[in-house]
Amino acid sequence: MDALTMPFQSPLTFSDEQLTISELKQQLEHFAQYQKQEFLNHHPVTDLVLGRSEYMDLLLHRLWQHFGFMDIAELGLVAVGGYGRGELHPLSDIDILIISNNKIAEETERKVSEFITLLWDLRLEVGHAVRTVDECSEIGRADLTVATNLQEARLLAGSEETFHRLKMLIHSESFWPSETFYKAKIQEQRERHARYHDTTYNLEPDIKSTPGGLRDIHTLSWVARRHFGATSLYEMSRYGFLTDAEYRELVECQDFLWRVRFALHMELKRYDNRLTFGLQAQVAEHLGFTGEGNRAVEMMMKEFYRTVRRVAELNKMLLKLFDQAILNNGEECEPEILDEDFQRRGNLIEARKPALFQARPETILDMFLHIANDSTIDGVAPATMRQLRTARRRLNKFLHTIPEARDKFIELVRHPNALHRAFSLMHKLGVLAAYLPQWSQIVGQMQFDLFHAYTVDEHSIRLLKHINTFSDPANHDKHPICCEIYPKLQKKELLILAAIFHDIAKGRGGDHSEIGAVEAYDFCIEHGLSKPEAKLVSWLVLNHLLMSVTAQRRDIYDPEVIIEFAKKVRDEEYLEYLVCLTVADICATNPELWNSWKRTLLAELFYSTQRALRRGLENPVDVRDRIRHNQQLSSALLRKEGFTSREIELLWQRFKADYFLRHTHKQIAWHCTHLLRHQDPTQPLVLMSKKATRGGTEIFIYTKDQPSLFAKVVGELDRRNLNVHDAQIMTSKDGYVLDTFMVLDQNGAVIEEARHQALIKHIINVLKNEKVLELKTRRLPRQLKHFTVKTKIDFLPTRSKKRTLMEFVALDTPGLLATVGATFSELNLDLHAAKITTMGERAEDLFILTSPLGNKLSEEEESLLRERLIANVSELAPD
Repeated sequence: MDALTMPFQSPLTFSDEQLTISELKQQLEHFAQYQKQEFLNHHPVTDLVLGRSEYMDLLLHRLWQHFGFMDIAELGLVAVGGYGRGELHPLSDIDILIISNNKIAEETERKVSEFITLLWDLRLEVGHAVRTVDECSEIGRADLTVATNLQEARLLAGSEETFHRLKMLIHSESFWPSETFYKAKIQEQRERHARYHDTTYNLEPDIKSTPGGLRDIHTLSWVARRHFGATSLYEMSRYGFLTDAEYRELVECQDFLWRVRFALHMELKRYDNRLTFGLQAQVAEHLGFTGEGNRAVEMMMKEFYRTVRRVAELNKMLLKLFDQAILNNGEECEPEILDEDFQRRGNLIEARKPALFQARPETILDMFLHIANDSTIDGVAPATMRQLRTARRRLNKFLHTIPEARDKFIELVRHPNALHRAFSLMHKLGVLAAYLPQWSQIVGQMQFDLFHAYTVDEHSIRLLKHINTFSDPANHDKHPICCEIYPKLQKKELLILAAIFHDIAKGRGGDHSEIGAVEAYDFCIEHGLSKPEAKLVSWLVLNHLLMSVTAQRRDIYDPEVIIEFAKKVRDEEYLEYLVCLTVADICATNPELWNSWKRTLLAELFYSTQRALRRGLENPVDVRDRIRHNQQLSSALLRKEGFTSREIELLWQRFKADYFLRHTHKQIAWHCTHLLRHQDPTQPLVLMSKKATRGGTEIFIYTKDQPSLFAKVVGELDRRNLNVHDAQIMTSKDGYVLDTFMVLDQNGAVIEEARHQALIKHIINVLKNEKVLELKTRRLPRQLKHFTVKTKIDFLPTRSKKRTLMEFVALDTPGLLATVGATFSELNLDLHAAKITTMGERAEDLFILTSPLGNKLSEEEESLLRERLIANVSELAPD
């Protein structure tokens, strides 16, 4: 696109009168608006990016003339970095270098300062340096970033002779020898990738720097330019280091990333490349993605993740090729023949025939069987990777339709080393997507929320990796049940297949568990598994959320809940497979989700269900037996502390039976030791457990009952950045509360003992304060501002005629739990227990309530509660 033919004035034709700050700002704004409109009209982004660079060339050239620099011999104006490549996005840095052979005169220095100041006054993001050619050489040799920027130097105006001298120095072999430059850029990329946890699947990705982002394309260009003299991707293809197909793919990927970046810059006022939640919807709209709700964002991000994955794959393959060409790595190794199709050269596996995968596609799986068998193989040779990419694109059917491939896939699933050696690489190289059509649909599939940290495919691969950790005894403390069960599972492949299919139907509408269960069953039968095996895999997929939902959002200390769960599980074998799948699923969803609290909840549910199944579901546990058992054990502990049976009995006469059912004997002994020593019953007693109780820090509160007590306590804990996960709300027969709160800090850890005394003091002060406290406490976190969660209230069916179970879903805003508690007080409802679960931006809580008369809520009371809660919670919503 020629800037001179654009429908605006060329900067070269600006008169001296037009070179004022206000006039130039107007011209720049006119140009920016023109480009924005052209972008929205679907003009090719390449033309716009190069066109902006060309416009800036003309403007800087005209200003260079205006300041009289053309008359100063040996002075040159040079574009470097991205601007040197001729690439400028709306907010890109305009990096310039003013060069001379010798140190510039004081008068020229003053003029240069005025020139740069003018550019800053025009609000241009200018990065500049004023150096002699020798200084450029000296600084460039010491600084990789400067050396890289100089690689792309382009003369804008001034002395061609000085610029030629600079280029000769930059391209001399002594200025960053090719081998040194290559090693340095590889190390730089490794460090950059590490900052993004070596994954392309970040929720708020940096378009430029994330693995597979634009920087990975630049790295290829820089290495090729330094070693081969190729100044563009096109030249790299002409030199034979890129095939035509790879060149077209890189250009296609770059074009999409450029469009995303251009659209992002249109929305920003200051330079940034992060595709944050708050901007994803606008960017998706600019790019033409549409759909209900978050559909447009999810579609855009799916294409984004697929694009960066393709770039990452090409980057890895091409850098391996460069590695061989520049460092001669692997070339001197004699190949070791593995079979008629494959050989190992160094630590890489190679296909022995150039068109092996196209002639016999099932041999692709043979390659991964070799990788699983041989721990010394840690990758695929670049030429073989290139052959695999070509074969993958030319497949006219999915690999699972080939009988020989099905046998090999099941062999892989049953291989003891496949989880940590084969499946992740199969995913990275696109083999899982080539094998299974459903897998190809979840590649890059994201969900617009704060709960799922990864795309569906990445999550599923991480789940497989977590399953593999259960075979390592070193992880026993972190996953005691799974490390005990998993090594003993007779058919581990059934768990692996369930893991592959558990989320495979996401993004297709309908219940993904139900759709996935049907597809998993068909897959198992197609691959020669027996019907009972297929039924187990299908059941696991259908019920993969059952255990986590029951543990985290149901009252698992209620025998009815355990019986209902046990009826769904049916037998102990299913329970063992399910707990392994559940734990791995939670760990793979978000690295911050797994903590001692969840481990304890799942353990209690597992062992309670195991006991119920062994006892027989027709023989439910006798609640009175459990109460007597807890009393006997805790009484023994209290007598050891020196309390008499009479003292213990008098205290316990004040407690309702529920207290002994819902606490362990150790908790009861701990509470009662302090209660029996508590001298002044008019003063609150607040205890904090020094050791983790059920995976969290227990806060026990004993005081005379008062209105809004729950709201006050949770409001204070919220102010202290603590998260309540469970609460047992009880009153004694004589009107004292015996409340227990399970609390974790912001990192999901127990509360440090150093904080205990201060926190106890704050809670006691709140309990003594009769004023109604301000509930909205902390500022809303930045990320939450961009999410909406409709407040939803459901009253769950229960056989109990005395209590109501209310399931509550809302945006997890600061002060939410306190607002809910205040609403209960407002309607004189009694809260007996609360199960608090945070799923990213969503609060999904369970409350057990009774009416003011101590009964189950009537339909009218439920309706009024729903209405009040929705109204009160709406006041917390972000503006």
